[in-house]
Amino acid sequence: MKIRSLFYHIKDGLKNIYRNRLFSLASIATITACIFLFGVFYALVSNFQYMIHKAENEVCVTVFFDEGLTDADIKKLGDTISQRNEVSRIHYTSADEAWENYKAEYFKDYPELAEGFKDDNPLANSSSYEIYLNEASSQATLVTYLENLDGIRQVNRSEASGLASAARLVSYITIAIIVILLAVSIFLITNTIVIGITVRKEEISIMKYIGATDAFVNAPFFVEGIVIGLVGSIIPIVILRFVYENIINFVMNKFSILQNILAFMPVNDVFRILVPVGILLGIGIGALGSFFAVRKHANV
Repeated sequence: MKIRSLFYHIKDGLKNIYRNRLFSLASIATITACIFLFGVFYALVSNFQYMIHKAENEVCVTVFFDEGLTDADIKKLGDTISQRNEVSRIHYTSADEAWENYKAEYFKDYPELAEGFKDDNPLANSSSYEIYLNEASSQATLVTYLENLDGIRQVNRSEASGLASAARLVSYITIAIIVILLAVSIFLITNTIVIGITVRKEEISIMKYIGATDAFVNAPFFVEGIVIGLVGSIIPIVILRFVYENIINFVMNKFSILQNILAFMPVNDVFRILVPVGILLGIGIGALGSFFAVRKHANV
């Protein structure tokens, strides 16, 4: 395509947007709403999965040993468990360490009470392995294996294993909502461009009569759809960037106690993916709407 023709198509496409500005604004508003909601759901799901991933790194299964098990037997058990595919790392806590940790947590304000157990460790049989998982979803398999392992008398599982399932459910719901919004956006853009084609039907007929190709006639309508999609994607991304950054700052400053509970994704990490995906999504919606409109109504 010649540069001269390209500029003509762009100029003609922009004219179409202006001629049907009310419908164009409606299409832009719909795409803006669609991309905005997509961005909101993407940020929510990304942060949810980010928090889950961090939580999974802390998910562990704790095992306690049979009484009378020697240090050599305990080490052998640790080596066996470490070789499992589900296991990322293990940490051994001796009975003395367990008692020191217990005292630090429960007797910190009354250390004199703990002195009564100076020569008699009440947690003498509480040495354990904390077994950290690669994925929380593999906890059930590992627990079953550990419960049938000789030398282990008790297995305590973590309650965080259901987080992965919750994340998948949220993702499925998000995808369903976004698909519906995309369909509505494409429908509105198609109708906007159909109106432009209808208004210019006589002009299109003359252009084809004097030898204009279908590609030449249809190009401005594709420009129209792509521009509408591009504008409709840039607006919500700018708004989302401002909103996301300010909400995180507000939550972290106003509710500082949540810093130990919530772990938000950094702004740049979220928008490194959201910006190109959002823009491509807007352009794609515009191009699809143009395609459907031109295919059905531009053959005059």
